[in-house]
Amino acid sequence: MNTTLLFMGIGTQEFLFLALIILLLFGGKKIPELMKGIGKGVRSFKEGMNEVEDNLKETYQKKEETTSNEKKEK
Repeated sequence: MNTTLLFMGIGTQEFLFLALIILLLFGGKKIPELMKGIGKGVRSFKEGMNEVEDNLKETYQKKEETTSNEKKEK
């Protein structure tokens, strides 16, 4: 009755064991700070990815405008 969670075959018992080890290593007070830091990192990564996507779209639009202007001139 071992259900697989997440990835790499981690079951319920293994997940609980890992959670207990993390709690013992970092303590109850440090875990919220750790999660807050991870959240900020993920948010920063997403913002960076959005900026790259916006830059690529902008570059593509400028290239299309340039190509359409060249075709109109001919």
